[in-house]
Amino acid sequence: MAERITYHRVYEETGPREGRRVLVDRVWPRGMRKEDAHLDEWLRDIAPSTELRRWYGHDPDRFDEFRRRYLAELGDPGHAGAAERLREMAAHERLALLTATRDLDHSQAAVLAEWLTRGGRA
Repeated sequence: MAERITYHRVYEETGPREGRRVLVDRVWPRGMRKEDAHLDEWLRDIAPSTELRRWYGHDPDRFDEFRRRYLAELGDPGHAGAAERLREMAAHERLALLTATRDLDHSQAAVLAEWLTRGGRA
């Protein structure tokens, strides 16, 4: 399943083999018009909580702890519907997880891609 799930910056050009494009940020990407995003879906409820996002601040030194806390959040009832929706999509089609974050390897999209390749389990 790993080859079917990728993650990219939402600002990048669309590729023909990306599959379903899903924005996984809670906040709309700065400076991007909705019609330019070429999204299939925006799953803002799968994004980390505002508190966790603010604590993390995209500091790579905090990534391991961010990852641990975010995986725990994915098991919370507030994420249940969005988590199930994402698992369902990943089971049936190629999936491109999109984020505005500059450092992709230290983003929630990277954590989600890993989580989905393990079957949506923390």
